[in-house]
Amino acid sequence: MPWPRGSRSRSVADPTRGAVFLDRDGTIVEDPGYLHDPAAVRLLPGAAAAIRRLNATGWPVVVVSNQSGIARGLFTETDYRAVERRVAELLAAEGAGLDASFFCPHHPEFTGPCPCRKPGTKLFEDARRALGIDLRRSWFVGDRPSDVEPAAALDGTGLLVLTGQGDLHRDQAAALGIRVVPDLRSAAEVITGPG
Repeated sequence: MPWPRGSRSRSVADPTRGAVFLDRDGTIVEDPGYLHDPAAVRLLPGAAAAIRRLNATGWPVVVVSNQSGIARGLFTETDYRAVERRVAELLAAEGAGLDASFFCPHHPEFTGPCPCRKPGTKLFEDARRALGIDLRRSWFVGDRPSDVEPAAALDGTGLLVLTGQGDLHRDQAAALGIRVVPDLRSAAEVITGPG
């Protein structure tokens, strides 16, 4: 589901351009588990600087997040949107911004299977259509295999960060041939190159 771009003014529609897809919890913000209170949102160290760097180098930055807490009845879509707004506020305070945000509110145990829950690719395809981007030139960054596995299905490039749950999945990522980096700041450096 798209999220309005707020104060971001540049057009991201460029079918020859990729995007950087980021997981939210454990990649951009601390993951306390089923984050639903805006007051509990904490940016991970270096996350805003990483997104600011991606913004400055012209990469569209798109959040794609599984939010099974909605299906579990632990919080509502309204709660999710409030957290999303708080993330945007904290990033904006540090000169960074997101171009769009998509989320899956399902969980197979509660709502049955769905195509949008990562590692499913529906939300990435939705972003491609909404933003006019090339998924083959895109990066898929997160702290769980489900965040980065879509890269293989969509011919993009995955990066597993060791923040959040990442350290628990280091070996699995290596077995899948996915590069492992310490955090989002390091991921941004890989994506944008030195400098």
